Amino acid sequence: MIDATPLLRTYSRWRGRQLARLDPAAVQERELLKLVRRAARTRFGRDHGFDAIRSVADFQARVPVRSHEALWTRYWQPSFPILDNVTWPGRVPYFAVTSGTTSGKTKYIPVTPEMIASNKRAAVDVMVHHLLNHPAARPLSGKTFMLGGSTDLVEEAPGVLSGDLSGIAMHAQSAWMRPFGFPPTDIALIADWEKKLDILARRALDEPITVLTGTPSWMLILFDRMEALSGDRPPLPRLELVVHGGVSWDLYRARFRPHLERSGALTREVYPASEGFIASADRGDAEGLRLYLDTGLFLEFVPLEDLGSDQPTRHWAGTIETGVDYAVVISSCAGIFACMLGDTVRFVDRDPPRLLITGRTSYMLSAFGEHLIGDEIDHGIEAAAAATGRVVTEYTVGPVLPDAAGHLGHHRFIVEVEGDVPDAETSARFADALDRALSERNDDYRAHRTDGTGMGPPDLRFVPPGAFRDWMRLKGKLGGQHKVPRVMNDPERFAAMCREFGMDPD
Repeated sequence: MIDATPLLRTYSRWRGRQLARLDPAAVQERELLKLVRRAARTRFGRDHGFDAIRSVADFQARVPVRSHEALWTRYWQPSFPILDNVTWPGRVPYFAVTSGTTSGKTKYIPVTPEMIASNKRAAVDVMVHHLLNHPAARPLSGKTFMLGGSTDLVEEAPGVLSGDLSGIAMHAQSAWMRPFGFPPTDIALIADWEKKLDILARRALDEPITVLTGTPSWMLILFDRMEALSGDRPPLPRLELVVHGGVSWDLYRARFRPHLERSGALTREVYPASEGFIASADRGDAEGLRLYLDTGLFLEFVPLEDLGSDQPTRHWAGTIETGVDYAVVISSCAGIFACMLGDTVRFVDRDPPRLLITGRTSYMLSAFGEHLIGDEIDHGIEAAAAATGRVVTEYTVGPVLPDAAGHLGHHRFIVEVEGDVPDAETSARFADALDRALSERNDDYRAHRTDGTGMGPPDLRFVPPGAFRDWMRLKGKLGGQHKVPRVMNDPERFAAMCREFGMDPD
């Protein structure tokens, strides 16, 4: 097949020079004002006086930060699925459906043609960064394998479709791009994830796959199945690049290494969301993800201590600080304005802005005032795994509230590891190492654990290999972009999850 890498390499050099010249604050303010002008005649624009907005400060004074639920209730739900000039001009043709595993609620995220174009630009920039770092690479000499959900979209109304974001992307894909992609439509349409994985594993062995993208947990299962089929030869011998995102890579890095070494493939992290692509790695692994400044998004950042405030402090590219944990707020060319994304980040550079993903606002665990964030919990799990010589494949943590006066609440960790379920001694060492790691990282946690006065020690419950996968199947969340929830904040939902795993919720 045609190798389009030389064309991309030429574009990458030009795009690299363009990115180097961008002034983050000026570009982001310009993107915001473009969004405001486009949406000025919509219902949302009229409600918020978009005609009078001339600056970031004007926007922040007129448009409050809202949750998705608040935008849905006030603006989208009343006329769903027909959104004509509600928050974006014209009719919204697509809705990305989120999994709802953590909250139990399915969300519909508007996707416009402008948003699809934004996502495509972001995807091209991933390749740009890869080629600028590895000029000899040839990622477009073969096919790009998108391991996503079904492309069998639901017709909500004439001309209005909903479904998995990866399915929407494939549905809107230009005809000339299809020969460069995998899987073909007949496989992409399959909704049965187990059947689809088996077919993908077999068919991909005969394809010239050079790029693989997807959620790490499902890519690992694919690799395992392909390895079993391919015998001694590498299953994807031409694989050059694995693009991953959506969950912490630290828990998966070691498990991917044997698969990647067989082909010499490299990895590149992205920060995708149904509301827009936020950032991607422009340097090496774990060096931060570069914020997308000029792709039709305007991004704000609220310090975590301001969450819940009626008037939170709102930083943006012109005012961000490094080393501060922020919640992400997005405005986009899909007609989403000042919406809490649900993620938490910490900047490591300001110009250009580079960030680390530290978790989700729903992944903040503070049932007892301990204020643990996602990366602290991930670090604790990694430290405990290293201390016991085990490899953690999945985990979920939730609060167990005291059941009587004088009793202490605690965290319960449901953990899946490779191999046999650990014995009682290993479990105790794992729990102790986890407790110490969390105490070292978080002063509030340490204070609550001191002398056992605020909360009890972690309660470890190990489950056999495949248990989380079975649970995801039970919830109808196998495959695609679905991910195991790391934190279950709602005690009742967590108790229900424990029962579904066959555990006493207390």
